[in-house]
Amino acid sequence: MAVPACEGSGKPSGRELAAVGLSPTGVVHWNLSAGDLIELAVARGEGILSAHGALVTETGDRTGRSPNDKFIVDEEESSQHINWGKVNVSTSSEVYENLKHKVIAYLSGQDTLFVQDLYCGADPEHRLPIRVISQTAWHATFARNMFIRPSEDELNSHDYDFVVLHAPHFEADPQVDGVNSKVFVIVNYAEKTVLIGGTRYAGEIKKSIFSVMNYNLPKKAMLPMHCSANTTGENTAIFFGLSGTGKTTLSADPLRQLIGDDEHGWGPNGIFNFEGGCYAKLVNLSEEDEPEIFSTTRRYGSVLENIVIDEAGVPDFFDTSLTENTRGSYPIEFIANRTEDSMGGHPQNVIFLTCDAFGVLPPISRLTPAQAAYHFISGYTAKVAGTEIGVKEPQATFSACFGEPFMPMHPGVYADLLSDKMEQHDSTCWLINTGWSGGPYGVGKRLRIPWTRAMLNAALDGSLNSAEFIVDQRFGFAVPTTCPGVPNEVLIPRNTWPDGAAYDTKADELTLMFKANFERYSAGVSEAVNAASPQPAR
Repeated sequence: MAVPACEGSGKPSGRELAAVGLSPTGVVHWNLSAGDLIELAVARGEGILSAHGALVTETGDRTGRSPNDKFIVDEEESSQHINWGKVNVSTSSEVYENLKHKVIAYLSGQDTLFVQDLYCGADPEHRLPIRVISQTAWHATFARNMFIRPSEDELNSHDYDFVVLHAPHFEADPQVDGVNSKVFVIVNYAEKTVLIGGTRYAGEIKKSIFSVMNYNLPKKAMLPMHCSANTTGENTAIFFGLSGTGKTTLSADPLRQLIGDDEHGWGPNGIFNFEGGCYAKLVNLSEEDEPEIFSTTRRYGSVLENIVIDEAGVPDFFDTSLTENTRGSYPIEFIANRTEDSMGGHPQNVIFLTCDAFGVLPPISRLTPAQAAYHFISGYTAKVAGTEIGVKEPQATFSACFGEPFMPMHPGVYADLLSDKMEQHDSTCWLINTGWSGGPYGVGKRLRIPWTRAMLNAALDGSLNSAEFIVDQRFGFAVPTTCPGVPNEVLIPRNTWPDGAAYDTKADELTLMFKANFERYSAGVSEAVNAASPQPAR
């Protein structure tokens, strides 16, 4: 059999793809640079260049993740570790093998394939070597942006541990293939393989490997986290929070270096970024509000996803006609104020961010270890009117560990690891509410960012610990009564409501929402964590 033509660096021939069953007959591009990949993407009609040189692409009808099309293969080796349910949905080995056979045949028949050998994890002692095989140059560019790029010496000895077979233009037949739609994202932990088909949304590549890290690291007593992180070199902080809570905004600090903005591990050497790049939301992006992210959209090497551009090729970040989930991927080197190695020490402070649209939670609270575990598992924020179709009143939203869709194990596993590491390294946990004060959404006002920044800075530099604290009667948090730069009355939420009885009613409602949500996790956590549940006052 003739060996297909190979171009690029790092591997001698296309024969090595036979290890995953591929028999390519076309050109195989090995480990091309981002520049070479972008040139090919444009030449192949996969995207166009903006006026500033960024690659502009579209993902078609799937402009975000497809959670209903994500499966884990139920096999003997991993099954006992998986928290099966609505999030971690099982599929059989037969379904997997059938689709794998079809994907391999499809990819083998392409005139061109793109292979990238990369790492997930900045800590050389704990990184995951991966291989991404795709039919498109722009998805290979995305993978190269998002994961850690090996040096030439590392590339020569790279031996991947997990492979992603990426076929965005191959569509499943749900009637025949045993899946829910034309789209499928299937992880097989025993075979160390991810199958992705039917969707051009690039985030599926990143999130599938994040899920792998969430499975691998706890078995080594390390904590995988959906969080941002920054450091001064001596003082490290991690920030957990769902979309809209201020995670990116508050972790971007001119006085602190960014470790990473989305996914990290906490291991024996401290905090390490999983990624070699960023996948930023670009909706309503402005140079004035987010200058560092804005600057990345004007650089060759960035990929802009579902961004509308005008006739001159200039992006319009306020045009959401394709989707509100507009994205940009870029290597982390495009951010100037960052750590060189994407690592930091053990964090002195763990920050939970929530946007409480009910106006109930204090703007900042200090949590005990048991409370930290409880609220880590709860992963609370609130949606407000206008964020989704049909949302007219604030709605409580809970996502375990602030990233439930990507956590294959029981949330209690991750919460126990967090508690252990916080105790081992004497870390302090703070809950910061970036939502409403003086009443719920529509009545009260959103807490001012300068106040939130002042409270955060006081927590991070340790000065807030010297304040007088009182205990919140429902949540049991320690709440400071003073903080420099913040009006005293703002710190105690009941004091900001014109009607204290109305506050009490709404606060009791929220405690009951917490309790109802936590019922599904209570059997998998300790008595101390269960006892940290908020209690209505009446």
